[in-house]
Order: sequence, then structure tokens, then C-alpha cells
Amino acid sequence: MKTQFNPENKDELTYGEILSPAMKITDPEDAKQYFKSYVNWIQKYLDKEPRTDNKTAEQIAKVNLGYFAGYYNNDVQKRVEQLFGAIHPIFGSSVPTPKEAFEKGKKLGKSNLI
Repeated sequence: MKTQFNPENKDELTYGEILSPAMKITDPEDAKQYFKSYVNWIQKYLDKEPRTDNKTAEQIAKVNLGYFAGYYNNDVQKRVEQLFGAIHPIFGSSVPTPKEAFEKGKKLGKSNLI
């Protein structure tokens, strides 16, 4: 079954509307077509307003997918990494314990990285 990106053809979407369907995808071909549609949607906005950091639509999509997958269990996170090549931008491929996540957040909060 093909997972349709933005089935209602909305101009504005929430991250949940964009990323929640991707968390359910298990088929590589479905992931590929969904990712392509998502990247094209991002590119539409980049064409109107380019970013100063020169990140591509594909890079942005992967960061968003990886970050969002971090809210799910380890199995979903690993599947998203495999299907989309998307890893969590802060924790990478690892799934931190709550204490590790807290400590990483404190460290990032004290740095100039965020």
C-alpha cells in the first residue's frame, strides 16, 4: 500500500501530519516515494526562501525524520534510519536513557550549538 504524502494537498502542514505517516512505513519502495514527495514539498519552500546555511531539502527531510523518530521506540527509530537514511541529529543511532538525554540536553544548552 502506498503511503500518500499530504493527501489533502494542504499548503501548510504540521510536523505530525508530515512525519507521523512515515513512522508507519515498512516497505522500502513506499519509503522512497514518500521521501521524494516530502523532499519536493520542502524544495517548494526553499525555492521561495533559500536558507542561509545552504541545507538541501533532502538534508532537512532526513534531520526532521530522524528527530521525529526519536519520540518513538527503538524499533521505529532503527526502521526510519534504514528506510530513509535518517538518524537523530543529536543522539545519532543510539537510543539514550532518560538520564543520558537529560545530560546531553544540559550540555547542548550550555553550548553555542543550539
